[in-house]
Amino acid sequence: MAAERLVVIGGDAAGMSAASQARRFKGPGELEIVAFERGDFASYSACGIPYWVGGDVGRRDDLVARTPQEHRERGIDLRMRTEVVEIDTGGRRVRARDLDSGSESWTGFDKLVIATGARPIRPPLPGIDAPGVHGVQTLGDGQALIESLTRTGGDGGRAVVVGAGYIGVEMAEALLKRGYEVTVLHRDEQPMATLDPDMGRLVHKAMDGLGITTVGGAAVTKILTGADGRVRAVATDDAEYPADVVVLGIGVRPETALAGAAGLPLGPHGGLLTDLSMRVRGHQDIWAGGDCVEVLDLVTGTTRHIALGTHANKHGQIIGANVGGDYGTFPGVVGTAVSKVCDREIARTGLREKDARTAGLQYVSATIESTGTAGYLPGARPMTVKMLAERRTGRLLGVQIVGGEGAAKRVDIAAVALTARMTVEQMTALDLGYAPPFSPVWDPVLVAARKATAAVRKAGW
Repeated sequence: MAAERLVVIGGDAAGMSAASQARRFKGPGELEIVAFERGDFASYSACGIPYWVGGDVGRRDDLVARTPQEHRERGIDLRMRTEVVEIDTGGRRVRARDLDSGSESWTGFDKLVIATGARPIRPPLPGIDAPGVHGVQTLGDGQALIESLTRTGGDGGRAVVVGAGYIGVEMAEALLKRGYEVTVLHRDEQPMATLDPDMGRLVHKAMDGLGITTVGGAAVTKILTGADGRVRAVATDDAEYPADVVVLGIGVRPETALAGAAGLPLGPHGGLLTDLSMRVRGHQDIWAGGDCVEVLDLVTGTTRHIALGTHANKHGQIIGANVGGDYGTFPGVVGTAVSKVCDREIARTGLREKDARTAGLQYVSATIESTGTAGYLPGARPMTVKMLAERRTGRLLGVQIVGGEGAAKRVDIAAVALTARMTVEQMTALDLGYAPPFSPVWDPVLVAARKATAAVRKAGW
């Protein structure tokens, strides 16, 4: 009996995790695995690119978890620089194009995994494709940016970052470390729109303190170029900002054009819709995972798109187990994310105020100021914690944290509480670890929970 064939579209976190996990369950005699990757690298950490650019990571290869050759040695036929351009669900085959030769061929499948990732938002502005304008989605993007930074020289150079989300803030820090004068332009009232504006204001203050110029309400209208065709400035409705290099950190969208053309179901955010096993809805032998899918928000019960390597790797593990004959499910997310800008850590999980309003939830909020260690220890760093709770039930809805060292990972306490659907009053009794070098007697998250509990009671159960 011939081996079944698994075809994987996408050679990064979700795709290769799925392929590797499936191989653990079934050997080459039972399951042939063919994977297509249109880029030059597979199984790498895109999240590490800002730290490579900033010099914290020494070599590009340090971000590669497993090379194409290592995958092949494990019985996975990984074909690099080969782009799948069509999925024929009825014929159970995919059409792939070799990007070097241009030749195309069809490959049949018994089972298919779609892990096409996300594409950076690149608005169709004049000059957007000029030399010196960079995205940071792939290792190739990172290499091109480093080469551009080396060309422009660093100290005394001027960099403009468009967008102030996670990538924008992290890239601003990386460019600052390389000696650039950095300006961050963004549309929102405050940077880090994944936070409420009052918490984003703390990030703004921290960036200002580092010498990063942050301009809110700034919609970019065009990229201006010099006589050599390279970028020289970024224009908004109100001003021009000189730039030797521009980094786009506007965000990403699910890369689902291929899946959409094949008639596979897409959600309101443009991502593929799957069941709990990560199987594409309505298609028995097609799975999808990573940045190209929408996932269930456990707080609101709706789907959302979150592009994170943590989720992608979990998706891949679950898909590979199911393809290999085992069983696994991905129940959903609560929206946890952490970042930093130099010494200021930023974290969030669950809902912001506007998310709660959109979901039709009435809520109370509580914000507290504390420190990450006992206040009497030298070097105790300030920390601000904001907590949202449902008005009548007291159910935790979301937490945001901005502070010094040790602040960001405290959000994991809230992520667990959200997943368990705990109330803020229940959180006040959590048995958290304590010693003066790690926390005040009352951990800042518990202080916020106490204040949120009082707000719920005041609002009426």
